[in-house]
Amino acid sequence: MLVATWNVNSLKARLPRVLEFLATHSPDVLCIQETKSAVDGFPHDAVAEAGYAAAEHSAGRWAGVAILAPRDRPPVDVVRGLPGEVHTDEARWIEATVAGMRVASVYVPNGRALDHPAFQGKLAFLDAMAARTAALAGQSLVVAGDLNVAPADADVYDPAAFVGGTHTSAEERARLAALLDTGLVDAYRHLEPETVGYTWWDYRAGHFHKKLGLRIDLVLVSLDLAARARSCGIDRNFRKGSKPSDHAPLLLAIAEARASPGR
Repeated sequence: MLVATWNVNSLKARLPRVLEFLATHSPDVLCIQETKSAVDGFPHDAVAEAGYAAAEHSAGRWAGVAILAPRDRPPVDVVRGLPGEVHTDEARWIEATVAGMRVASVYVPNGRALDHPAFQGKLAFLDAMAARTAALAGQSLVVAGDLNVAPADADVYDPAAFVGGTHTSAEERARLAALLDTGLVDAYRHLEPETVGYTWWDYRAGHFHKKLGLRIDLVLVSLDLAARARSCGIDRNFRKGSKPSDHAPLLLAIAEARASPGR
């Protein structure tokens, strides 16, 4: 089973690349973020023509999240919005059941600056995520998306450059640790304990080609799925080419569950 997540930075602008990604990788689940789709403007027809069904939570020019799965195994039991989030109109969380897993696609607020009111909103959102994942504990769970937190200094091209800023602060990392403590595993770091890999690069000053990036897009999985995880990697090719997002997709391969003895 292949699970992927990708902040597409405008689905309207990036739809051809998303369709290319679906054709290239045929994921069983694709979580996308920052769709920036109007409430009635999500491209369901184009997604359906590619063989997929989408559960989406849209709010217009900002944010927007979705979960895509093959049409014969569509997302079901959809919940839009995160219990406890402050700004309920921003479309930053959607969850659904796909292939026996509870899957959430999430776009955590950026936070702007440590002394900005938006930063407290970011921390509150991360707290709400931990409360929700704790409530969902005990089932196969995937939380995938742009968390806007680099888990450790190894996930930042120059940790010193980010001191005093967002994405690497002690407060954000403590919230991420609390989220993991609800029974989740950072799949990439679980499978690639020493590998430096980034999922986001600033469009400016050739950061991508200079390898000046951050790992802020994560796939967090429950312990049962972590035990079956086989590979996790970043497809940098989708950060290249025509009209790329500033993020690259992250892909996690999970082995199928073994049947119980006697079945």
